[in-house]
Amino acid sequence: MQTASFVPTIRSVGLNGLLVTFGERATDAANRAAIAFRAEVDSLAWPEIAESSSTLVSAFFRVDLAEHDFEGLRDRLNAVLASKDWTTTALPSNRTLWTIPAVFGGPRAPQLAEAAEAAGLSVAQAEAALTSTRLRVLTLGFAPGQPYLGTLGEEWNIPRQVGLSPNIPAGALVAAVRQICLFTKDTPTGWRHVGQSAFACFRPSSTTPFPLAPGDEVQFTAITDQELARIEAHNADGAGGALREVLE
Repeated sequence: MQTASFVPTIRSVGLNGLLVTFGERATDAANRAAIAFRAEVDSLAWPEIAESSSTLVSAFFRVDLAEHDFEGLRDRLNAVLASKDWTTTALPSNRTLWTIPAVFGGPRAPQLAEAAEAAGLSVAQAEAALTSTRLRVLTLGFAPGQPYLGTLGEEWNIPRQVGLSPNIPAGALVAAVRQICLFTKDTPTGWRHVGQSAFACFRPSSTTPFPLAPGDEVQFTAITDQELARIEAHNADGAGGALREVLE
């Protein structure tokens, strides 16, 4: 059953579907609940649900509410919600662990030192933290297949920059608010550029255009500029030298 302090909400999103929200702010518990609850509802294969997705704290179920009854679906979702404490529920099985090589610091990732200083760490300590922490794919968003990864230690609760960096390349690791975002494409950002990979988060010609999914885990490993250049020269599949392991 749900704990007294954990009260999810269900609301309609126009006539497009139902949004189940597990918290007012991004926390590990709320994100775990959103991912696990979405997987549970997906496993029930309700015919009314056309597709589902999850955010940092919510699960969305796309339903044509002009055709299907909102109150009935809300009651069924509430029954699933009441079946267990979703904040402590195990994440779905058959998730993927990705080990992704990346350069940290130097000309390919020029803001590592700045981010380390903001976190109160040396550059070596910052790199060690970024390569020793196994991060969860919290959600995908902003650009196709682009993951928000968390959660880093409290010292990484660093603010975004006041200004924007005008263009950070695809494959970049950028840091802010205890998260890493792995860029799908070149883009301006207020997050600090701390690492650079050759991992493609969006592969439109692949049978799996989005290789990462919420609940997957990512471990970064440090390589040199020369090693990254070799990977980039032979990266037709977009894997960027990453290793893939299915988690039971």
